[in-house]
Amino acid sequence: MSTDSPLNGRKVYLPRTFRAFQNRDYRLLWPANLLLYTARWMQMTTLGWLVLVLTDSPFRVALVGFFAWSPMFFLGMVGGFLADSADRKRVLAIAQGVSLVSAVAMALLLISESERFWHAYLVISVVGVAWALDMPSRRSAIPDLLGRAGVTNGVALDSVGMSASMLLGPILAGTLITLVDPAGTYVAIALLYAVSLVLLMPLRLTPGMRSRGGASVFEDLALGLRYIAGNATLRATLLITVLMNLLLFPYKHLVPVMARDVLHVGPGLMGVLQAASGLGALIGAVVIASALDIRYRGRLFIGGSMFALTALLLFSLSRSYFLSLPTLVALGFGTAGFSTMQSSIVMLVAREDMRGKALGVTSLAIGVGPIGALLVGGIASALTASLAIGFMAGAGILCLGLIAALMPSLRQRVEPDERLS
Repeated sequence: MSTDSPLNGRKVYLPRTFRAFQNRDYRLLWPANLLLYTARWMQMTTLGWLVLVLTDSPFRVALVGFFAWSPMFFLGMVGGFLADSADRKRVLAIAQGVSLVSAVAMALLLISESERFWHAYLVISVVGVAWALDMPSRRSAIPDLLGRAGVTNGVALDSVGMSASMLLGPILAGTLITLVDPAGTYVAIALLYAVSLVLLMPLRLTPGMRSRGGASVFEDLALGLRYIAGNATLRATLLITVLMNLLLFPYKHLVPVMARDVLHVGPGLMGVLQAASGLGALIGAVVIASALDIRYRGRLFIGGSMFALTALLLFSLSRSYFLSLPTLVALGFGTAGFSTMQSSIVMLVAREDMRGKALGVTSLAIGVGPIGALLVGGIASALTASLAIGFMAGAGILCLGLIAALMPSLRQRVEPDERLS
C-alpha cells in the first residue's frame, strides 16, 4: 500500500514502510546516520580483536566496551542540554569531526606499527564522548523533521539503519582484518566518517528549544530526573533501559573471546558472528517500520527485551558456531523492539520542551553499560566467557519480569504528556 505527500510541488508515492523519506532532510539524515553507525561498529569489532591479539585477556577486551560507553554516563545529560539549547547541526558536525580525527590518528598508528593495546581505549573513549554529546541531538532531529505523527516510523527507519550497521560493520571489519590488516580497516572507517560528515552539511535543523532561560546542565539533569520520576511510563522505560544496557548488551564485548576460544573461528567468522544480531535487528526494525498503528508500544518494548534476553541465554549454552548464529539473529530481532520503542516512547510521552532532557536522562541510563562490561569481563576472567554471558542473561530475565509485574503502566497504551510547561 502507498501513501502520497506533496514534495517540491509533486506527488510522491512511497510504501508506508518508507513514508519518513518523503521529508527531504530526513533523506539526508538517514544515510549520514547509517555511515556513522557502520563506522562505529567497525571500530568496536576491530579494536576488540586487536586487544585480544595483543593481550590475550578477556577482561582487557571487555574494557573496550567500558571505555566506549562510559562517556555516555558522564556526558549524556550534557548531550541532552545541547539538544535543547544549541545548534543541533553544529553539534552533530563537531562531534563527527572529532570521531574522524580519532580514526585517522589510529590508522596512522597502525600503519606505522606503533600501536599499543591502550591506544584502543583512548580512541574508543573519544568516539564515546562524541556519541554521548550528539546522540540526543541526532534523535531529537527526527520529531523536528517529521512531527509527532511520524516519530515511530522515523525512529524505526533510523533503527533499520542502526541494525544494518550492526550487520555491515562487523562483517566489513572482520573481512578487512582478514584480507588486509587492521590499518586498512581503519582507513575505511575514516572514509565512512568523512562521507557521513559531507552528507550532514546541507541538513536543515531547527535550534533547540529552551524551557527555561539560563538553566545549567546540572539544573537540566535535576529537572529531567524529576520529570521522569513523576511519569510512571517514562520511569518504567528508564528502568528497563538501565537493565538492558547493564545485563544484555555487554555480551558483545566478549564475542571475540567466544569466537576464538569457544567456537574456534578466526576474525572473518568472528565478524559474521558479531553481525548476526544486526541481521535480526534489521528484520525486526523493518517489521516495526511497516506497522500501520502500534497501539501498545510498551508491550512491544517489554516483549522484545524478554525475547532478546532469552536468546542470549541460549547463546551462552551453545558450543556450535552454526547454532550460535541463529540465536544471535533472534537476539537482534528482540532488541529491535527494545531500541525502537525506547526512543519512541520517550519522544511521544515527553512534552516538547522536556524532550531533550528526557533523552539526556535516557543517555545517562545507557551509560551504565560500562559497569556491565566490567562485570561480564570480570566474571569471564574468573570463570569462562560462556558462564559470564549466561549469568547476565539469567539475571536480566528475572529482573525484567519483576519490573513488568510491578510497573503495569508501561503495558497500557502510551499517551503523550499534554500538560503545559
